[in-house]
Amino acid sequence: MATPDFIRTIRADAGQQLLWLPGVTAIVFDDEGRVLLGRRSDNGRWSVIGGIPEPGEQPAECAVREVYEETAVHCVPERVVLVQALEPVTYDNGDNCQYMDITLRCRAVGGEARVNDDESLEVAWFDVDALPRLHEFSLFRIKQAMAEAPTWFEPTPER
Repeated sequence: MATPDFIRTIRADAGQQLLWLPGVTAIVFDDEGRVLLGRRSDNGRWSVIGGIPEPGEQPAECAVREVYEETAVHCVPERVVLVQALEPVTYDNGDNCQYMDITLRCRAVGGEARVNDDESLEVAWFDVDALPRLHEFSLFRIKQAMAEAPTWFEPTPER
């Protein structure tokens, strides 16, 4: 996946130490209730759409930008689905990151789904009862986006 320029600048000073970063995931539905997925070029797996906001960029603005950049679909964010601190990840190059994911439910309003950058091998709409094999991260977010429930938060441990 493409590393934003501002993170390259930080990495020049911080090296590979753990960076705490915002992340935005967009669960995009069309008028038929299908969900938009991309098959990632870095691992070949189908996934929901997401990315890292630019400095000062609002989460909803980031979702709209990332969806268009990766899929050529225009969308409108409708609500916050969940907020969750993810487990730290170490990338193949040794960089360490931990993300605070904000997942938004979005509605497609235009564009034709297609590969629109080098982050995806394929882009397609899927009926929610006929999804390709997905990581639990994506499945959970799709399930939460379909529920008419309040924003989901990781349960707080009892003290």
